[in-house]
Parts: sequence; structure tokens; C-alpha cells
Amino acid sequence: MAETLTLFTSIGLSEQKAKETLKNESLSSALRGAISQAQSIMGPNLDKATGTLLYSMTSRLKDVRHLTFLTEYIGHRKITTDLQLSAALEFLKNHPNDLIVQPEFDAACGVGVVVTPEQIEESVEAVVKKYENQLLKERYHFNMGLLMGEARAGLKWADGKSIKNEVDMQVLHLLGSKTEADLEKKPKAPKQKPQENERKEVSTGCVEGKSLMEQLRGEALKFHKAGENYKTEGYVVTPNTMDLLNKHLEITGGQVRTRFPPEPNGILHIGHAKAINFNFGYAKANDGICFLRYDDTNPEKEEEKYFTGIRDMVEWLGYKPYKVTYASDNFQELYDLAVELIRRGHAYVCHQRVEELKGHNPPPSPWRDRPVEESLILFERMRKGMFSEAEVTLRMKMVMEDGKQDPVAYRIKYTPHHRTGDTWCIYPTYDYTHCLCDSIENITHSLCTKEFQARRSSYYWLCNALDVYCPVQWEYGRLNLTYTVVSKRKIIKLVEMGAVRDWDDPRLFTLTALRRRGFPPEAINNFCARVGVTVAQTTIEPHLLEACVRDVLNDTAPRAMAVLEPLKVTITNLPQDAQIQVQVPDFPANEERGSHKVPFTRTIYIERSDFREVMEKGYKRLTPDQPVGLRHAGYVISLQKSIKDNSGKVVELEVTCTKTDSAEKPKAFIHWVSQPLKCEVRLYENLFKHSYPEDSQVVPEGFLSDINHDSLQVIENALVDYSVSGAKVFDKFQFERVGYFSLDPDSTKEKLVFNRTVTLKEDPGKI
Repeated sequence: MAETLTLFTSIGLSEQKAKETLKNESLSSALRGAISQAQSIMGPNLDKATGTLLYSMTSRLKDVRHLTFLTEYIGHRKITTDLQLSAALEFLKNHPNDLIVQPEFDAACGVGVVVTPEQIEESVEAVVKKYENQLLKERYHFNMGLLMGEARAGLKWADGKSIKNEVDMQVLHLLGSKTEADLEKKPKAPKQKPQENERKEVSTGCVEGKSLMEQLRGEALKFHKAGENYKTEGYVVTPNTMDLLNKHLEITGGQVRTRFPPEPNGILHIGHAKAINFNFGYAKANDGICFLRYDDTNPEKEEEKYFTGIRDMVEWLGYKPYKVTYASDNFQELYDLAVELIRRGHAYVCHQRVEELKGHNPPPSPWRDRPVEESLILFERMRKGMFSEAEVTLRMKMVMEDGKQDPVAYRIKYTPHHRTGDTWCIYPTYDYTHCLCDSIENITHSLCTKEFQARRSSYYWLCNALDVYCPVQWEYGRLNLTYTVVSKRKIIKLVEMGAVRDWDDPRLFTLTALRRRGFPPEAINNFCARVGVTVAQTTIEPHLLEACVRDVLNDTAPRAMAVLEPLKVTITNLPQDAQIQVQVPDFPANEERGSHKVPFTRTIYIERSDFREVMEKGYKRLTPDQPVGLRHAGYVISLQKSIKDNSGKVVELEVTCTKTDSAEKPKAFIHWVSQPLKCEVRLYENLFKHSYPEDSQVVPEGFLSDINHDSLQVIENALVDYSVSGAKVFDKFQFERVGYFSLDPDSTKEKLVFNRTVTLKEDPGKI
């Protein structure tokens, strides 16, 4: 190990990079071979430029059969730049099983092409001349990259540094040294406001104005086409790859195939919403299909409610699986493949205990080199239940990208399975199951979050070790939100201690909780589009999700009037039996979308906060000296008398009303209810005080100590107008001037219960 480390640092690798390379057994072996071959050509002391090329070649080369061929070119200095190497790798990627025609290869890689300093000078001079007037005007604020790009266009194989030096020299000759004005930052162009026809698209939540489907369609993701797996960076090409890809194309017809593969051991959360949108959305955007595949390989933690809940949430978000499948569908085939893996010498039965395998560098297994026949017999005994749990495992002979050695493929669990009962007592692990199920289902794009990047090499290794079709794994950034936890274990603790009611408590960010709170599925999908389908991990503030919710509800939630803290108002100049039917538009911005009627009588109720006994500067609602308008009613009310209880609290107002067109225009209009329904209203705030409750540096005592005990406010005697009486569970309304609300499943015929989904406007204090 120390000798190899010294070898790698001798060619220019840093000690850290050399150590990382040593963790990857296949890369380390390929690099040692390339160095040895290059030394036989160039001598023992390789220069750093050659070493860099050798490392770049071995880390990027997909088909190791070409290793000797490319090293020969580097050793004889036929390939001397990274530009040439990239062209060579691209050529080999596009000709995986072809005989290499040397003149064709040389031409594609610029072998033998010499670019003289005179040619570089002439090319740069022509470009500088072309942009001379613009250069003189903008001086050093001009985009010099444009000069570089155009100068290089006619000199494909020229050295980039030489071109840059020539550009710098000729620009200096033309403009002279930089002045103070040249050193100032170029002012940014003012942002243009979107046109009216653009605003709607922006409001629905998009990256650069693009919908989710537009982002997932086309070339933006640089994904391979179906059947062109071998063109993907890092994909391993074997002698059988092209035959397997051709068979794959015969089955799929070139159709995009993805899958959403959740474990049925918990409820889906907001991070899964991005995964659902990415997997189902990519297939839909490209006329493909997406499977919902349950990764049901851990019977101890799986329950029927999780299977049902996962499918419900997928369909709630608007996606219909092409087919619902289970990893357990393939248990027999997976077992047969494991037997074949042992026969090929790639797996062995190991007696190390589970606790011995924990940690990053567990001791090597003393059973790694046991005879194949012995492992086959022991694996069959595992299947027949002749060992106790954790006594033995089946391990694969490979090293993962994070350095983990020989991951477990099968372990023993004497737990009946949800679907297969007592048929099996050995169950495959994720590292073994996932890629093989992808292969069995002929998945074209295995989309997973960034933490699975460390398993990409094992994914390819296992498919190729068994000579089965190998899909391509693509990683994307995980979506996280602040002020929440999504771990199943942590949510269970919150439920057990009574901090939340259950998995669907509206203060959580599980999908069932968001549905219960009233978040429309379109808003969640739009939020995923606004975050984008980039590979970077993203942590977002909840108010950005809430903004997407407002955008949708503003167009879809009909208006109603409700008062949360009612104050009785008697209109003394209306008769006792007066009752006027007031027409209230469901959507005031577009009254053609319908309306409903509410009664207007002698007794109405307003929000307590809409009245003050003492006038204050800036207050525009009802005071003894200031009338106020009633929304939709066509009346202005003026205070005559306030009635108080024994404690001095105002319990009723007596007012008179005047028709709006006869009164002076009031400073404000307030909402009200008459002959209302009594209801319960639940108002929600962040469940945690800090944005990162799981961060031990921010919350040293742990996330349970960070709970915001004021995150739920229950108002038991709110009043709402009668128009909502026929509402169904999850129906959504905008209570005018109050917020957006959704009918909760706790509602009964006797009493409706509403959850506040979001406020009408973002609370600046939350940012």
C-alpha cells in the first residue's frame, strides 16, 4: 500500500488524491498498469504532465481493453494535451466494439498536428481586428473569452495557454495598461419586469420560466438516449455490453423507462416529492413509462399502511404508475443470480458478526478466499434456515467508491414477509437488489439522490459480474427543508412524546401532513420545478414552498368570510327581522366564475382586531371617530356605543349603517359574518425554533429540545359564513383578509374544523 502511494505521488498526484485513488481497487489497478507501461517507454521518472494525463485517462476510460492502446499514445507523446485525450475517449466511446482504424483515430485526436506560434499570432490578430472598435469602447470590460473562443475555432489543437497569452499581449498592445476605470466592476444591467403574459408562467414556479416538463425534456439534463448507455461517463463496457443493449432495445423499443423505488417502512415526505416528480416526470416528458417499485426487502419494518400510503401520495401528486412492482416479485431470480455470483467467484459466505462489520474500515474477512463449492453449500444452508440470525452473511468481492469493502448481499431474518410469508428466511440487501431489479425491469435511467453516488461503481460492477443488462445510474440533489425533520425514527419520537398527533400532523412535512394542511399537489409540483432538477443538494426555507401554495390557491380557492375572534355588532337602524341576501363573488378578480349568497341581518360579527376604542395613527378600521365599510354588503357602519362586561372588555358594539353610495368613502372595508356557522380553526407555525434543529452545534441538546410549543393555536369558537356548509374534507377556501384554509378530516356534521394552510401574505418575520 505504501509503495503504491509513493508511486502515485511520484507522478504528481497529491497525497490526498493518491489515498482516494487507493480506495478504488479497479482505478488503482488500472493506474498502476498504465504507469508501468509508460515507464517502459519513457523511463522511470515520468514528468507531471504525463502523470496527469495517465490519471485522467484511467479515471475516465470506460473500456479497460483500450488502456494499453491509449497509454502507448501518451508514452510516445502522440497525445500530449487534455484536449486530445478527451477527443480520444470520445472516439473510443462511439466505437466500443469496432476495430480501431489508426489513421481515422489519429485524425480525430489531432495526432501529429503542430500549431506554430505564428499561426496563433495570426489567428488572434484577426479576431482582435474584428472587435477593435468594441474593444476601444468597452476596454477591459469586454468579454475576452469571446476572443479566445474565436481565435481557437480555426486552431482546434492549439494549446489554450498559448492562445490566452497571445490574446493578453495583443489586447495590452491595443489598449495599454489598465486604468482605475477599467478596474471598477461593470454595473449590472437592471432587471426587466416580466410582461403580463410572462407573469402567470413565473408565478407557477419554474426555473428560468420553464415548467417541470420542459426542464425534464430535451438536452438540458445531458442524459443518454435509450440504448446508448455506453456513451455515459463512468459506464463500464464489457465484451457483452452491446449484445445486452441490443436485447434491451428489442424489449423496450427504445422507450424511456424509470422507476420510483421507495422502501415501504415509512410515510413519504417533501424530499420524496422531488424524487416522484423527477422519476415520473422524466418518463412522462419523454413519452416513457415509470414503475412504482416497492423495495420490500426488510420485512421487520414493512406495514400495509406504508404500501397504501405511498401509492396514494404518488397518485395525489398526479402520477399514475405504469405498473406497481415489488422487489419481492424477484426473490427467486435474485437468489438464482446470487448462486451464479458465487459460482463465478465474486461472492462468499462470511461468518463475521454484524458488529464486526460496522465502521468504515472493518477487518478483512478470513473467509474471503474460501472455496466456491463450500460457499455454495453454506448459502443453500442459509436458505434452509440452518443458521441463526446474524451468524452468517453472503458478501460480494468488491470495493465501493467510498472505500467500503465487500458489502453484504444476503442476510438472515426469521420474520414473515408481507407478501411471501415464511417462504424465505434470507433477504437481499439494497446494494444487491436495486441494480438487479433495475436490470430485470429494463430500466433505462436509474435516477437516485446524490448519497447513492458512492454505490454507482458497485451498481455497474454487479450487473457486469453477472453479465446482465446494466442500466445507467444518474444522481440528482436531494431536497431538504429547514425547520423540520423527516427521519422516520425522529417523527416516531415526536409522536410518542405528544409533540405532534401523528404522521399527518400539519406541522410536519410528510406528504400526508401537507395534504391535511391543505397544500395543493400542483403547488408541491411547482415547488419542485422552481427548485429545479439540478444535481446540487438543496435546503430551502418553507416560505418558498408556501409562496407556491399561494400562487395555486389564489386561482383555485373560492372566497368566503370568517372571523376568528368574533365581536358582536348590532346595527340599530335595521329592523329586527331585516334580512338582505348579499351576493359574494367566489373569485372577485373574475366574477364570471360564480358567486354565493350570504345573509345580511341586524346582527353581524366582525374581527375583534377590526375595532379600537382609541384611534391610533395609521389605523384605518372602526373607531368611535372613524366609520368603516363592510365588504360586499354595500354599507358603511359608524359606532354609536360600545358595551362592556364587568371586567371592562368590549363584548358588543352598537352601530348605524349607511348605504355606501350615500356615505363618505371609508378608509377601509372589513369582512363580517351573519347567521354564521360555529367552527374550529387551527393555526400553525414552525414546529422547531431553529432552522436546523438536527444540527448539534446549533441545538446541542438535540432536536426534541428545540420544539416550538406555540406551533399550534386552536380557536374553538370561530365563525364562518354559511356558504361553506357543504364542504368536503380537504376542500380549500380563502377566508377573506384572514388566510387560506382547508377542511380537516376531524370535521363532523355538528362542527367543521379548518386548518390554516398559509397566510394571505408572507410573514416577513419568518424569513
